[in-house]
Amino acid sequence: MGEQQHVKFPQEVIDEYAALGVDLPALFSAGHLGTRMGVQILEASAEKVVGTMPVEGNTQPYGLLHGGASAVLAETLGSVGSMLHGGSSKIAVGVDLNCTHHRGARSGLVTGVATPLHRGRSTATYEIVISDEEGRRVCSARLTCLLRDVNPGDTARAGATG
Repeated sequence: MGEQQHVKFPQEVIDEYAALGVDLPALFSAGHLGTRMGVQILEASAEKVVGTMPVEGNTQPYGLLHGGASAVLAETLGSVGSMLHGGSSKIAVGVDLNCTHHRGARSGLVTGVATPLHRGRSTATYEIVISDEEGRRVCSARLTCLLRDVNPGDTARAGATG
């Protein structure tokens, strides 16, 4: 769960990070929290990030997908898109997350698709739509990330976590 072995990245992005000695799948993974929650990133580019998460294990007391779990999936996908937009010289840091929960999910996988609303020099905003296996919208989210310059220790920490 949470391993990023099958992520599809654009070749130019893979080449950019490989030249820096950075393990791209580890850098753009779901992180420790996403891994515990079973988040899988399936496709990643600055234009679109797709990922899934199981409902099982991520529910609230009534057996429905926890709203916080949807927020984790949304922030993960929007952050990956923001990082890819910013490129290897920037780090994306979430500064605003808004989630509207439309319906409950009790089982199966939910799929999130993040697409850009704004991609600037210092911020990136993504809309994330989370749907159930029948294609019904479970959650609409919006994430804005600050794009800040990479500090020398940032890539060392990212490489150590992979």
